[in-house]
Amino acid sequence: MKVDAKVDYQQAFDLAPVGLVLSRNRAIVDCNRHLCEMFGASREQLIGQSFMVLYPSAAEYERIGARMLPILNARGLYSDDRIMKRVDGRNKGETFWCHVTGRALNRNAPHESGIWTFEDLSSRRPVTAELTAREREVAAHLMDGLTSKEIGRALIISHRTVEIYRARLMRKYKASTTADLVHKLMAG
Repeated sequence: MKVDAKVDYQQAFDLAPVGLVLSRNRAIVDCNRHLCEMFGASREQLIGQSFMVLYPSAAEYERIGARMLPILNARGLYSDDRIMKRVDGRNKGETFWCHVTGRALNRNAPHESGIWTFEDLSSRRPVTAELTAREREVAAHLMDGLTSKEIGRALIISHRTVEIYRARLMRKYKASTTADLVHKLMAG
């Protein structure tokens, strides 16, 4: 298949219907319009910044970075649903569910450089209850249909610890079963 020489890849990047980021050492090298709109910031505010500005806390930024490293090493790809934070504008500080997918350009040094997509899930999955970082991680995996043992392996914690977090989530969302909890999480 021959590629048309007139394709403007910079324009395609900028106008993509998902948030796109080029990264180097977990810092934003470039990003597109959709990402800026999603996080309520200008390109100038984001370029050169650490991804940490997009997270609800520094601890969550560190935890997710550590969790994705071995997966990026092994597969070169990483994907999850997580809570992110609006950077600026009228919704500054607001948290929202976001689907994030990334590819390491060098699997041997996965944080060295990569390309990331961000999809705002807030219209389908609003954040309504105050959750801890670990509760958000467990909730995201529950919504993906994982069992306690699978979640435990993914988060490198025991399945009994996962069950404790699931019980907390059930109390917070006043859910009677795991299926009810997942339904309420999806509905917000």
